[in-house]
Amino acid sequence: MKNSNNHSFSRTIKLRIRILWVIVALMLAYMVIISELGGGDSRIMTPLAESVSRIIFFGGLIFVCYRIYFNKKLLENRLLLKEKFLDEQDERNQYLHDKSGGIVVDILMILLLFCTVTTALFNMVAFYVSLSVLTATVLLKWVSYMYYHRF
Repeated sequence: MKNSNNHSFSRTIKLRIRILWVIVALMLAYMVIISELGGGDSRIMTPLAESVSRIIFFGGLIFVCYRIYFNKKLLENRLLLKEKFLDEQDERNQYLHDKSGGIVVDILMILLLFCTVTTALFNMVAFYVSLSVLTATVLLKWVSYMYYHRF
């Protein structure tokens, strides 16, 4: 690996860290806005909706914080940075990601997570529809990934 590739990949990791910090800020702003709008009323939420919304929101927050920690660790250790660069450049990994839906399905799942959390706080019928679509999307991505992983 050339030194210039290592340097540009370091910039990519720094950009990812900045984007993740923006996501944390947006998630916290979302939480404040939802509470101000009166979302999450326990009188209209089912126990499933309450549990799912907490798991998605706080699980997502923990995941984003972990990714920030992991990316900072990559910047500190050049060997890990090189391994991550090679892993991301691996054609088989790119093939599996593309065949299982690629970036479009990844973005769709993020939007569905957002919709599921929001609907869980306001409308139970919409929540169950959103949860069903999210579950189907995750299962389809996983099944297609496993199918192409065998080849």
